[in-house]
Amino acid sequence: MSHEMIALLIFSSMMVMLLTGQRVFGAIGGVATLFALLLWGDGGAEMPFNAAFALLNWYPLLTLPLFIYMGYMFSESGIASDLYKMFHVWMGSTSGGLAIGTMGLMVAVSAMNGLSVAGMAIGASLALPEMLKRRYDKVMVTGVIQAGSSLGIMVPPSVVLVLYGMIARQPVGQLWLAGVFPGLLLAGLFVAYIYIRCRFQPHLGPTIPKEELDAITWAQKFRLLRAGIIPLLIIFSMTGLFLMGITSLVQCSAAGATATTLAALAKGRLTRKVMDETLKNTLSVSCMFMWVILAALCFGAVFDGLGAVHAIQSLFIDRWGLSPIGVLVMMQLSYIVMGMFLDDTAMLIIVAPLYVPLVISLGFNPIWYGILYTITCQIAYMTPPFGYNLFLMKAMAPDEVSLGDIYRSIVPFVLVMLVGLVIVIAFPQIALWLPNYYFGR
Repeated sequence: MSHEMIALLIFSSMMVMLLTGQRVFGAIGGVATLFALLLWGDGGAEMPFNAAFALLNWYPLLTLPLFIYMGYMFSESGIASDLYKMFHVWMGSTSGGLAIGTMGLMVAVSAMNGLSVAGMAIGASLALPEMLKRRYDKVMVTGVIQAGSSLGIMVPPSVVLVLYGMIARQPVGQLWLAGVFPGLLLAGLFVAYIYIRCRFQPHLGPTIPKEELDAITWAQKFRLLRAGIIPLLIIFSMTGLFLMGITSLVQCSAAGATATTLAALAKGRLTRKVMDETLKNTLSVSCMFMWVILAALCFGAVFDGLGAVHAIQSLFIDRWGLSPIGVLVMMQLSYIVMGMFLDDTAMLIIVAPLYVPLVISLGFNPIWYGILYTITCQIAYMTPPFGYNLFLMKAMAPDEVSLGDIYRSIVPFVLVMLVGLVIVIAFPQIALWLPNYYFGR
C-alpha cells in the first residue's frame, strides 16, 4: 500500500472515530498510536511516549492554565458586570448602543482571557437578558454575543495562537502582536454593521428611554468609568509588561492572573465560592487542552513519518495545478468545513502539521497564516450544523430564543467575518506590520 493510501486511511479512521462521539483526544491519539504500532511495530510505541515528553518539556504551556484562570476569575468575581454597566450607561443613547457596548465588553474579556468560552458565558448571562429586556431583537443580540465572543481566540493573549505557535514552532509573541489589528478590524466591522443596521431599522436596537438617561447624573456616569480602569491595569500587567520586555511569556501570564485575583480581592468579591468555581473550571479546561495537545503531537509524528506533507503538496500543485493562492483558499475552505463538526483545537491538531510546512514551502509567512487560520476558526465556530458557539448559545439562552433564531443570527456576522478574512488575505501587513515593527527594532 502506498504512503498516500495509508495517510488517507489514517485520516478517514480518525474522522470515523470522531463521528462516533468519542472524546477528541481519545479518537485522535488512539488512531495515531494504533497506526504507529501497525506501521513500525514495537518501536512505534516510542512515538506517543516521546510526544508526551515533548509536551511536558514545553515551558510556555504553563501559560494555558494561567490565562484560563484569568478569564474565569474575571467572570466569577463580577468585574465583567461592572464593566458592562459602564458600557450600558455610556452607549445607551446610541442606536444599537447596548449591542455596541456588548461588543466592547467582548473585546475587553478577550484581552484578559484568550478563549471564547468565557466571553460567551459573560455575554449570555449578563448582556443577553439586559438587551432582551430593552426590547432588542433576539436574533440580532444572539448574533452579537456569538460574534463578539469569537474574538477571544484572536485578541492577545489568545490561547489558540499559543497552541498554533507550539504546533507550528512559531514565536508566540509575534503571533499575539499579529492578532491585534485583525482582531480590532473584525470588532470594528461588527460595530459598523450593528450601528448602520440599527440606524435604518431602529426597532432592532432601540435606545434607552430619555427619562432613564436623565435620571443618571454626569457625576454618576464619570464614577462608572472607574470600572474600565481595572481591566486596563490587568491588560497592562500582562501584555504591556511582556511587550516592554520586563516579563517573559510565562511571567506575564502569572502577572495577569495575580492582578485579576488582587482586583477581585480589592472589590471584596474573592469569596470561597468564587475561588472554588474558578479553580474547578480552570482545572477542567486545562486538563482537556493538555490531553488534546498530547494527541496532536502523536498524530503529527505519525503523519510526518509517512511523508503526508509532500503527498498533499503533490495533490494540490502537481495534480490539481492550483496556484499558491488557490492552495491557500483550499486550506481555508477545509477549515470551514471541518469547523462545522470540530472545535478549533481539533482542527489545529488535524491539519496544522500538514498545512504549516506546505505554507512555508509556498513562500507564505507562517505568522500571517496563523492569523488566517484563527479568523477561519472564528467563522467555523458559528457555522451550522455543529458550530461550537451555536450550541453554547442554545445552552445559555432563555427559552424564548430558539435554535432557529440562533442559526439565523449568525448569517450577517459570518458574512462580515468573511469580508475581514478577505481583507487580511489581500493586505498581509495588517497582521504583520506590528510584530515586524516591534521585534525589528
